[in-house]
Amino acid sequence: MPEGDTVYRTARRLNEALAGAEVTRFELRVPQAATVDFRGFVVRDVVSRGKHLLHHIGDFTLHSHLKMEGEWHVYRGGERWRAAAFRARAVIGATAPSGEAWETVGFDLADISVVPTRDEEQLVGHLGPDPLSPAWDPVEAARRLGADPRPVHVALQDQRNVAGFGNEYANEILFVRGILPTASANEIDAAAVIDLGARMIRANRDRSGRIFTGDTRPGRSTWVYGREGRPCRRCGTSIRRGSLGADPTRERIVFWCPVCQTAPSGA
Repeated sequence: MPEGDTVYRTARRLNEALAGAEVTRFELRVPQAATVDFRGFVVRDVVSRGKHLLHHIGDFTLHSHLKMEGEWHVYRGGERWRAAAFRARAVIGATAPSGEAWETVGFDLADISVVPTRDEEQLVGHLGPDPLSPAWDPVEAARRLGADPRPVHVALQDQRNVAGFGNEYANEILFVRGILPTASANEIDAAAVIDLGARMIRANRDRSGRIFTGDTRPGRSTWVYGREGRPCRRCGTSIRRGSLGADPTRERIVFWCPVCQTAPSGA
């Protein structure tokens, strides 16, 4: 599922194709932005902020979020799309300074909006520090996480604490640190959790598939995520499954080892 590393790679691919290019086609197939036309504008860059994508075009920002199903494709001019056209929510055609033509298409996107770049913080200013950003601030991320009284599995996925971690990262981080998912975030070693999470997501940043165990063989990449009923890779105990969420509408599946994850502080 799209988490911060997926969005980072998406932004990098889009930026490689579009940065410095002049927009020749611009379609946003959503009612709230259907009349926006950036043809003739130059794409300054495309960057990620946590799970959010930001196209900087002229003096404006095109914001999109992949949610669970969204994806951006990059095509050379005239290349056939690999997904059905009715799923397209955004189409950007552009010509690079070299004359090369590109077309990028956003399928099944969510939260599409356009604002002047000067107002961009209205869309992403609430986000916590992003471990894949040059402006990464681990001290602030640890402060926010450590001040959250909710279960740490919930707090880790709150993008206001740290931007980029989703359910897979939360499960894997907590296993490696030996922390129960239900432990209160304000009772753990938040700095150690943040440090581990940042190292994990940076290690996966340039990979096509996530690896948490160091084992690249199929079916060996995770410690607990998706492994309900299977033996723990450390102690052999069956991995358990449950659910946690900020509220009943936002519950996520939790996986843990009842033997390896006993320390509420992860000490």
